[in-house]
Amino acid sequence: MALAGFLHADVEPGQSAPDFTLPNCEGKQTSLSDFKGKVVVLEWINPGCPFVKKHYVSGNMQKLQKEAAEKGVVWISISSSAPGKQGHMAAGDAAKSCAENGSQATAFVLDEEGKVGRTYGAKRTPEMYVINAEGVLVYHGAIDDKKSPDPAEIAEAKNYVQAAVTETLAGKPVFVPRTEAYGCSIKYGN
Repeated sequence: MALAGFLHADVEPGQSAPDFTLPNCEGKQTSLSDFKGKVVVLEWINPGCPFVKKHYVSGNMQKLQKEAAEKGVVWISISSSAPGKQGHMAAGDAAKSCAENGSQATAFVLDEEGKVGRTYGAKRTPEMYVINAEGVLVYHGAIDDKKSPDPAEIAEAKNYVQAAVTETLAGKPVFVPRTEAYGCSIKYGN
């Protein structure tokens, strides 16, 4: 990939979502284009991040993933931490993590070189993206409006991802298409 691939491109709502192909936990390749015609949620993940733990330990993320799947929405969890950096997982570790935390994601993919994370401009975990069935990014940002690792705040939070998925499936424009993501910094390699 050209040098530009290693800069944060920051795909904005209204732009086409760049395709990618990454290995999943089972070692098979998963491409965004495999899900053409479907609404897709991209979740940048680091299971060691307290902000990610907030949503998994509480069961909130798994609930959102399950609700999305029941509506035909694809959910892809992406780990972009580089080898040797905090948050990195080998395929076996990622599969074990998915099983332990009860992930309901359609796929868990590994972006060890950080190319996809950089292309999308992902900087934090959890950082969320919603792509409509036409392949256009309709939401980018935080999962919710409670910038805290405290699971007790989830009940009172405005969940931006849930709202974006609901509005997209209803054929409506996303009312809040962009927010600032909060959480742990993604540890890209050089």
